[in-house]
Amino acid sequence: MKALLLAALIATPALAEPVEKVIPVPGFADFIAVDGATVWTTNRGRVEHWSAQKKLAEVASPRPCGGMSIAHGSLWFADCKEGVVKRVSLHKAKVIATIPTGLANGKEGELNVAAGAGSIWVASDAKGEIKRIDAKTNKVIATIPTEPGAYYLAFGFDALWAVSAKGNLIQRIDPATNSVTKTTHLGKLPGFLAAGEGGVWVQEQGDGTVARIDPTSGEVSGRVKVGEVLKYGDIDTGGGKVWLRSTEDQTFVVIDPKTLAIRARVGPLAGSGGLRYAPMGVWTTAHDKHTLSFWADPAKIGQ
Repeated sequence: MKALLLAALIATPALAEPVEKVIPVPGFADFIAVDGATVWTTNRGRVEHWSAQKKLAEVASPRPCGGMSIAHGSLWFADCKEGVVKRVSLHKAKVIATIPTGLANGKEGELNVAAGAGSIWVASDAKGEIKRIDAKTNKVIATIPTEPGAYYLAFGFDALWAVSAKGNLIQRIDPATNSVTKTTHLGKLPGFLAAGEGGVWVQEQGDGTVARIDPTSGEVSGRVKVGEVLKYGDIDTGGGKVWLRSTEDQTFVVIDPKTLAIRARVGPLAGSGGLRYAPMGVWTTAHDKHTLSFWADPAKIGQ
């Protein structure tokens, strides 16, 4: 049991510090979606398209909020003021569809839009509801009941995963039946999650841990103790690693998905923000510092 509750806090080897390229972004750059060698970020009153050198485009929207997805040639994001999901053409940088869904956590904006199984998914009601949007028609095709407060979504391993911070749990949803097939209890205040590198990874924000969920059984298969708390961070997977944007002590943490060892603690304390992995580099935001950062050569980080 102790093996599930604790991961060894293995000392990080002495490695050359990764180089951070800092890009000033006025406003409140927060959540990130990777678009090839570039990224989109949410900001106040707009979403923006950035390269590592400059802003490429922006699309106005009253209040973009939460994590975004890129799928079917489009950027998909929620607008918390309008209570909708918007679809932006990547080619034209223009809104091409607005889908009324309602949003489960529109006040705080801590939610995300997920993509998978030919669909777009968003938590639409705090009482416990997810809307499924057909990416071909831009129409809501299913409404799925969940436990209350299931704001945080990720698609992977042929399933949608929904985390409720209110209920301290994660639910697995089968896209073939639009129904919950597994409910697993988690630690305190679970939040954002990512599916990949052999598991579903959940920030247990109140405990300062990251939980690994076995995608087959749906049960917790291990935990990593990262710090005191993990509030308002972000998480992603890729390149054989788990990447955790943290709020205390460093910018992000690199976790080995097999051993659950912390391989690196990277960058200075940077408050809250987003993180996304790409083969060319890791992108992070620090919204209180008004910056977007690019960290090249992710294969070398934490090796």
